[in-house]
Amino acid sequence: MNTRIALWSFLGLFVLFTVWYFWPDPVIEQEVGVLCPDEPIQGPQSEKNPWLHDDFMITPLASYDIRARILSRKEYGSGTESDLSPVDFALGWGRMSDSFVLDKLDISQGHRWYKWRVNDLMPIPRDEIERSSANVHILPATDEVEDLVDDAHEGNVVHMTGYLVKVTKDGNWAWVSSTRRDDTGDGACEVFWVESMSIEH
Repeated sequence: MNTRIALWSFLGLFVLFTVWYFWPDPVIEQEVGVLCPDEPIQGPQSEKNPWLHDDFMITPLASYDIRARILSRKEYGSGTESDLSPVDFALGWGRMSDSFVLDKLDISQGHRWYKWRVNDLMPIPRDEIERSSANVHILPATDEVEDLVDDAHEGNVVHMTGYLVKVTKDGNWAWVSSTRRDDTGDGACEVFWVESMSIEH
C-alpha cells in the first residue's frame, strides 16, 4: 500500500511540474497605437570604471535608457551567459510598439536571437522593423531588478536604465554589446546591465 501511495504521489508531482514548466507565459494585450514613440537614449562612451561581478569583469561601454514594449521574452538556463543573463527581451519602440503592426508579425526567440516573420504584407518597411526593435540580453544588477524582470511579460511596456557592457571571464571568454540600432545578425544584440527598471503597463 505504501508503495502504491508513493507512486501516485510521485506521478501527481510529476504532472504538476510538467503543467508548471510548459504553462505558457501570460501575454499582456494592448490597444492599437504607438506606445513607445521615443528611440532608446544612448550616452557617450562611458568613463565609469569596470567592476567585478562574481567571476565576470563588467566593462561599461555606454549609458542606456530605454522605454519599450516587450515583443517576446525567453528564459535561458544553460551556457556561461545564463549565469549573468537568465532572460532575453525582444523589445520594440516606435511603430514596433503598435499592436496594429505587431499583429501582422510572427515573433520568436531562440539561441539568444530574436526573429520576426511577416504573416502577409509588410506592415512597415523592413529597415524600420530592424531599427525599431532589438534582442536584448538582460543582466539584472540587483535582486529588485531581477524580480521585476521575472514579473515582466510579453506586451508589457517597461522602462530600464543602466549600461551597455562588455563582459569577460578568465581571459578567454567575452560577450560584447552592440552600440548601434541599425545592425543585424551576429553581434547585433545589446548586452544590457540593468540598474533600474519599472513596468509601466
